Amino acid sequence: MKKSSFTAMVMGIVSCIFFALGMCMAMIEEWNAFRPGIVVGCVGLIFALLTVIVWRKMEHKAPIKVTGKAILTAVAGIIGALVLGVGMCFCMVWGNMIPGIAIGLVGIVMLLCLIPLCKGLK
Repeated sequence: MKKSSFTAMVMGIVSCIFFALGMCMAMIEEWNAFRPGIVVGCVGLIFALLTVIVWRKMEHKAPIKVTGKAILTAVAGIIGALVLGVGMCFCMVWGNMIPGIAIGLVGIVMLLCLIPLCKGLK
């Protein structure tokens, strides 16, 4: 395993732990830690961004260029994941199976649309 891959793996695990712990702190009402949970979750997100920067630097890759396509891809991924999550909430939390399945399928289709958006059609 290359040193850059190992470093990225360790940093990624640490960032995921911070993010997951922060979201648990924010979402579990019995913990009464909403604000600290948001802070810890944001620390995890910042650490994830640092992981990408450090890995690209160690691999001697050019910095990421922010283009319209990159922004559109990120927004489409975020919206697709949120729609899929709302569909899951409809099914699992609120007990509305039929609308939940329909909304979840829309989210899955939106996420599947990312493949041709990223790779292109030939």
